[in-house]
Amino acid sequence: MSLPMSRRSVLRGAVVLGAAAAVSPLLLTGTAQAYPWSRTLKEGSTGADVTELQIRVAGWAADHAAQSRVSIDGEFGPGTAAAVRRFQAAYGLGADAQVGPGTQAALNALEQSDGSTVHFNFSEFTDRDSGTFNGGKVSAATAKENARRCMYKLEALRKKLGNKPITVNSGFRSIAHNAEIGGASDSMHLYGTAADLNVPGVANKTVYQKAETCGFSGLETYNTDHQHVDSRADLGRSWWWENGTV
Repeated sequence: MSLPMSRRSVLRGAVVLGAAAAVSPLLLTGTAQAYPWSRTLKEGSTGADVTELQIRVAGWAADHAAQSRVSIDGEFGPGTAAAVRRFQAAYGLGADAQVGPGTQAALNALEQSDGSTVHFNFSEFTDRDSGTFNGGKVSAATAKENARRCMYKLEALRKKLGNKPITVNSGFRSIAHNAEIGGASDSMHLYGTAADLNVPGVANKTVYQKAETCGFSGLETYNTDHQHVDSRADLGRSWWWENGTV
């Protein structure tokens, strides 16, 4: 829970993680390259490329308010297929759940050279005191990867809001900084999986409602000066929508 205040090395395949889970090292080489899709993906496919696909379409988990999320498990099942179809329809592609060159190009168009996404930067998600991903409840690499995954959900949210720019006021927080500002002791910000947002010209209630379709499992009330979103279910936590289904 947050306070009422307030771009091509490819990061592959590690599952979103809680404090006690293991994480594969992230490759932060700075080498510019799009994700190297090597085949057409479809229902029944498995592997690291399916994991990456799931990360990128996770924000298309539902077409109406639903406590539904895309499992990041490397297995292309019905939930992944449904999310792919929604992504394809939103980007003017044939909605057949076949992830071939056209869909892969659309997915890569959302990617920046450092692994962040086209409308969001890692600097927006770093701890406001240190400017890093250090000092949280997970390693800096895990916090950064969790922030990257959050960005893809926010890309979907942005699209659903009519391509309205989203300002990230707070992303990852170190334990020290979180304590300084009175954040909850197990805030999702400490894991890099949360963001406090402003969308100029859009009511927080509208942001909340659209976020209900983006796989966010934590939504703080819209009756504040920002909208908090997080993916706590990816860390094994229970869903928490403070205003319920709106």
